[in-house]
Amino acid sequence: MDLRSRVNASLKEAMKAKDADRLSTLRLINAAIKDRDIAARGEGEEGAVGDDVVLAIMGKMVKQRQESARAYEEGGRLELAEKELSEVRVIEEFLPRQLSDDETEAAVAAAIESVGAASIRDMGKVMAELKGKFTGQMDFGKVGPLVKAKLG
Repeated sequence: MDLRSRVNASLKEAMKAKDADRLSTLRLINAAIKDRDIAARGEGEEGAVGDDVVLAIMGKMVKQRQESARAYEEGGRLELAEKELSEVRVIEEFLPRQLSDDETEAAVAAAIESVGAASIRDMGKVMAELKGKFTGQMDFGKVGPLVKAKLG
């Protein structure tokens, strides 16, 4: 079952269970996916976006909510921070398991080896390799400096 179908099935379950918070988050996910579909049609692409794009959308949603929760906590708005974190938990149900630090380092080393990267100029190739294999499983904002350190 593809990611979009899993989200829709969970949405129906949340409606039946009358779980308003979960339903709200699932509707946000659906809206983000539909927005991307519309944008893709505008760019001349046919059909719905694939799982890789949906994973990227969800990863971005998690990151946004984590930043918002941090800001709310710093501002003393704990109830809003908790709402953001509960949305993160719902979104993460659909994301693949995140790689540990050791697994990430091993994946970076394997990607460098596989593309034959020798210098910092090859960083784009390494990042493309990692994004192709590990979308949704690692934070590429943290992986970039790691790749740079290994190549530099």
